[in-house]
Amino acid sequence: MKLALDVDGVLADVIETWLIYNNKIRTPLSKQDLVDWDFWKRFKIDQFVLYEELSQCWSDWTAIPPTEENLSQTTENLSAIAQIDIVTAREKSTNIFVKNWLTMHGITYDNYVSVIAGPAKAELDYDIFIDDSPLNAAAFLQNNKKVLLYSQPWNQHLADTRLRRISCLSEAVNILGS
Repeated sequence: MKLALDVDGVLADVIETWLIYNNKIRTPLSKQDLVDWDFWKRFKIDQFVLYEELSQCWSDWTAIPPTEENLSQTTENLSAIAQIDIVTAREKSTNIFVKNWLTMHGITYDNYVSVIAGPAKAELDYDIFIDDSPLNAAAFLQNNKKVLLYSQPWNQHLADTRLRRISCLSEAVNILGS
């Protein structure tokens, strides 16, 4: 089994780091305020400014917290069930920061795959995708791919019986191992 594992919002909680930055220069927000994937529209933040700010967050990769504890053990457990590839959509300039972050947190994976845009992941040859993006999840489902949706405030509106929602990565171990 080949598993595509997302980084931002699944392994790395980069949005928490971005919120610290945002709250210094704009109206303060919490993670629970980000109920839409394109939340920047609601808060009148330019999309490209947001992407630049997120990239800047990655330049200080040691400050980005993991989404949950024990990711090292959980990804090791997943690797006993499937080939794990990190599949992420990002600017090439941040790949080294992400790889360093993965190493620092002891994340087990076989390959690192970077695509230009999230929905492009759906065209890759994986048996299952673990992602937090509702746009990516829709693309996976449209391409008849299996998806475990990692619960985040920005994907709570997505309700499709073809996807399975997980609140922590260890749930994926239980689902895939059974």
